[in-house]
Amino acid sequence: MMMMMMMMMMMVAASGWCVAGIRVFTAGEVKTVNGTDLRLKCTFQTSSAIRAASVTVSWSFRPLGPGQEETVFYYHEKPYPPVDGRFRKKVDWAGDVSGRDASIVLRKVPFSFNGTFSCQVKNPPDVHGNVGEVRLRVVTTASLSEIVILCVAIGGAILLILLVVMMVVFVRRSHRRRNNPEQNHMILRQEQKVLTGW
Repeated sequence: MMMMMMMMMMMVAASGWCVAGIRVFTAGEVKTVNGTDLRLKCTFQTSSAIRAASVTVSWSFRPLGPGQEETVFYYHEKPYPPVDGRFRKKVDWAGDVSGRDASIVLRKVPFSFNGTFSCQVKNPPDVHGNVGEVRLRVVTTASLSEIVILCVAIGGAILLILLVVMMVVFVRRSHRRRNNPEQNHMILRQEQKVLTGW
């Protein structure tokens, strides 16, 4: 029996037909603000050549609380968005299977999207492998650290603009003084009179 199994394994290896598992990569955990658009990134690695006609992508959703798993999106040669349910008109295809990208975009994310999104990719004969998961948390507003980063960025941009304006004014004044020495001499004499009190 053992000998027979070894012979079969050698035949498979000799034929060059060896199926390795497809690997799917996702962010793991994502947080977004209620009412905003969000790209759920999903990429994959496969040992088989990618033929657009054979690759399938399935996205599903499991709610945070009680509830059944739902289909979110399906792709096979073209996108098939859901025609009913909570994801109707809320999901767009953002991937490119030839570039190993199976991402989608969620539109105007509501609180009901709190839960786990699963991305599964198949590229026959490479059909076995992991399922990528993204745990989504929808929040009311951006966190304090995100607000602080935004304020620092805006403040830095305003400061940079002010510095540029001050440099332009300084260069112009210097240029005028250099080009008009007679006027500079008169200004200098007026300043001396003011300082000496005539």
